[in-house]
Amino acid sequence: MPNIGAATPRILVVIPTYNEADNIARLIPAVLKQAQGIHVLIVDDNSPDGTAKIVHELMLSDERIRILERPAKAGLGSAYVAGFKEAVKEGYDIVLQMDADFSHDPNAIPTFLKAIFRDGADLVLGSRYAGGVRILNWPIRRLLLSYGANVYTRIMTGLPLTDATGGFKCFKGEVLQAIDLSHIRSNGYAFQIEMSYKAWKKGFRMVEIPIIFLDRRRGKSKMSKQIVYEALFMLWKLRFQSIFHRL
Repeated sequence: MPNIGAATPRILVVIPTYNEADNIARLIPAVLKQAQGIHVLIVDDNSPDGTAKIVHELMLSDERIRILERPAKAGLGSAYVAGFKEAVKEGYDIVLQMDADFSHDPNAIPTFLKAIFRDGADLVLGSRYAGGVRILNWPIRRLLLSYGANVYTRIMTGLPLTDATGGFKCFKGEVLQAIDLSHIRSNGYAFQIEMSYKAWKKGFRMVEIPIIFLDRRRGKSKMSKQIVYEALFMLWKLRFQSIFHRL
């Protein structure tokens, strides 16, 4: 992997967790082996299944693993914001975000990093729809909802992405520094749209790479109607903010 200047780039992978005890002990080692200089930050929302305990056990033998424990479940978006703030504070060069349930393949991480270091991207987004649908194990109703939501997002905002609602992303540190994270309040799909939209409006170069999305085999999906409604509200909010130049 190329270096930034003469030093190995510092890379942080932020992974929010809630009841991911079945996955986390396998996921963290799979992530850490992907690149030199990579660290993992788990943001756990007081999982009752003992996820945090497993992470602490792994931390005893590997200083590249950290955990941020929050007192209660507060949403995916706020978990990422908490992790991003830590990344900015610690001066990480690259920050990845991914799910804890193996729906995002850790082996794809080098492809994200290549798009940053060799192709000059500021924000790399893993797309489930670039060049065709790449989603496994989803019912057709959920697939149509997701695909339709992304078409609607492009129409409403002009955001030039095939998959604005995906959660496998890689940011340069300066992108997160440029976005006022204290003003991000959204969660779920809305959070993914909002972060990408703000980066786009600030002129950062976005690149989509195709990924295969495998729906979780263990645990329960966090998808809900509230997440969908929040995303619809966010689209109108971003449209009006853009019109009145309040982004």
